[in-house]
Amino acid sequence: MQAAQGRLADMRVVLVCALLSLLSLSHACPKECSCNGNTKVVDCRGRGLYDIPKRLHPETQELYLQDNRIRGLGSMAFREIPLVRILDLSNNSITTVSPTALLGLRALQRLSLAYNSLRELDKRLLGPIRTLSHLDLSHNSLWGLPGALGESLRNLSHLGLSHNKLTRLDRSLLEVLTHLDSLTLRSNPWRCDCQLIGLKLWLETFIYKGGVVDEVICTQPEEMKKTDLQKVPYQLFHICMTSSYHYLFANIHHLENERLLRGHTHGNHAHPSSHAIHVPMAMGEGFGGGGGGGGSGLPECEPKQRHRPVNLRHAIATVIITGVVCGIVFLMMLAAAVYGCAYAAIMAKYQRELKKNEELAAAKGADHAKADEKELLENAIA
Repeated sequence: MQAAQGRLADMRVVLVCALLSLLSLSHACPKECSCNGNTKVVDCRGRGLYDIPKRLHPETQELYLQDNRIRGLGSMAFREIPLVRILDLSNNSITTVSPTALLGLRALQRLSLAYNSLRELDKRLLGPIRTLSHLDLSHNSLWGLPGALGESLRNLSHLGLSHNKLTRLDRSLLEVLTHLDSLTLRSNPWRCDCQLIGLKLWLETFIYKGGVVDEVICTQPEEMKKTDLQKVPYQLFHICMTSSYHYLFANIHHLENERLLRGHTHGNHAHPSSHAIHVPMAMGEGFGGGGGGGGSGLPECEPKQRHRPVNLRHAIATVIITGVVCGIVFLMMLAAAVYGCAYAAIMAKYQRELKKNEELAAAKGADHAKADEKELLENAIA
């Protein structure tokens, strides 16, 4: 009896071991990759992969997939690794990304999609992710970014957008990135027209607060070609006032930001870096693989966001001041006109009196001459 119970216990142990081995095999390291169980890093670089590897361990925290041949990311492509913090997909052939490709990655901090063939990004792609601090989209074919994308990037500290096909960048998207420290924008076909004045003013404020940006080189119009947007004088944008409202509202916005920054500095809350202008510098575009090293983070120095009605008050104040100045100029011109008319009337009256006096003098002279002639004639007759 005891022997039978012993054999049954042994069978139970064997069964448990078999189940544990099956569970471990179900999440074994993919044969195409190398895995480190201690650091929870999965390295699949340069393996000629056409798709995301299967059977990844659910506790994976870093996944490197650069230098492969992946062409697209389907819905919930990384559902097996919800704890991943670093995801590098640079230097592939990705042309399409499903709006739900990153669904479930609530701990993602660094994402690199550099050196691919992306033409656009869906505004829902990064919606569920609130922890992202490093995003590299450089070396793609992006024509623009959706404005709503900024709502998902509030904690972003580095954004790489260099070597794309951007001609403009909406200022409202950048203003949401209150924790941004570094930004790369070089090698895009920037069109430096009235719609880019907002970006110019935002860059000046960003650099003043200690942010790091490389360069924005104009390609159009012809007279600004190969000129850094930050060095384009404001006088060249004055034509915008006659063609659109971009220049006026961008200036009001910029002046309000400067006022907030000065008040923030006088309140002894500003970081020392906010007192100096940082020299733009070239930076790497990503991490791992073909992306290079990313820029280092800088301390945050962000003033409290201004309230929307401030812009309206500034606009009203500007209109009132302009009206007062125009009124004063009008009164001065009116006074000058009245003075001119009065002076002309006085001079005309003076000339008429002078002429009249001359005529009277001439008449009296003629009478005296006739009297003299008459007297001489009478004397002669006598």
